[in-house]
Amino acid sequence: MALLIDTGLSNWTSDADIARDVLRQMPDADVRTPETIGNANDITMMAVVDLKTNRLSDLPNLKLVQKLGAGVETIVDNPDLPNHVRIARLKPDAPAQGIAEWFLAYILRAQRHMAFHAAAQQRAEWQPKAPTFTPSTVVGVLGLGHIGSRTARMLHAVGFQVMGWSRSPKQIDGITCLHGESALPGLLGQCDHVCAILPSTQQTVGLFDANMLAAMKPGSQLLNAGRGDLIDEQALIEALDRGRLGHAVLDVTCEEPLPKDSPLWRHPAITITPHVSGWHLGDALSDVAENFQRLAAGSPLLHEVDRSRGY
Repeated sequence: MALLIDTGLSNWTSDADIARDVLRQMPDADVRTPETIGNANDITMMAVVDLKTNRLSDLPNLKLVQKLGAGVETIVDNPDLPNHVRIARLKPDAPAQGIAEWFLAYILRAQRHMAFHAAAQQRAEWQPKAPTFTPSTVVGVLGLGHIGSRTARMLHAVGFQVMGWSRSPKQIDGITCLHGESALPGLLGQCDHVCAILPSTQQTVGLFDANMLAAMKPGSQLLNAGRGDLIDEQALIEALDRGRLGHAVLDVTCEEPLPKDSPLWRHPAITITPHVSGWHLGDALSDVAENFQRLAAGSPLLHEVDRSRGY
C-alpha cells in the first residue's frame, strides 16, 4: 500500500515537502507524489487539498482520501468518488490558531479605526478618533467546533463579550452559547462583529441571504473564514450599499480564485484576503501518518467524516 500526496496547489507547501514531513513520522512507508507515482494500483490513500476527478479513475485501490484541512465539501460532493472510499479531515492546532488570529486582527482593525487613520495619513491630516471600547463590544462566533471554539476563547481572553452559535448545544466557559436555527437571527442582532467559521452543508449554503443579513445589527462587520458559499454575495453587496452592514471581511468566496471582474474586489466596504487565514499545518501531518498506519491496521481513523452529514 502507498500514500499519494497530491495537493493540486502551486502556491502553498509543495507535495515533495509534505511527503518529506510525513516520511519523518514513518520512514519505512511508501509515500509518493504525482511526479513519483509509479504504479497507481499501489495507492490506497491520498492526501489532498482539492480532489481531482481525473485522478480517481487511475486509483482503483483507493480506500481513503485525507483532506489536508478541515473543509471536505468538495470531496464529499464529488460524484466520482466511490461510496466505499472513506474520508478524513485534519483538526490541527496551528491553522485553528491562525484563523483565530485572522478574526482578531480584522476585528481590532475595525475597533482601532486603522483604515481611517491610514487614509488620514495619506492626506497628512491629524484626526484623532476614539477607538471602540473592547469590553462594550459583542462578537458572535458561528460554528463552535475545533476552530470556532478556539476563536471564541481567544476573543474572550482579549476582553470582548463573546456569543457563540452552533446547531447543537455547546458549553464554553465565559461564552454565551446559543444553538438552533431559531436562535441565530436574535444573536446577529446583538453582535458588533460576526465571525463565521461554518462548514459547507445543505443547511449552511446561502445561510446569509438577504433576510439573514437584514437581521444583523446595523453597522456591524461580517467576517467569513469558513466557506464562501455561506454568503449570498449579491445580497451582501446590496446590504452594504444600503448601509445595513458596515463592512465585510472575506477570506473565502463562492468562486476561488475570485475572478478579476467580481464586484467584491472593488467594493469600498469589503476587504478580501486570498484564503490565507489558516495557512500553516504545524504538526498536523503526524495525523496523516497516523491515519495511513491505522488504515493498514484496520483501526478506527482519526477525524473520519460522516459522508451522510458532510462533516
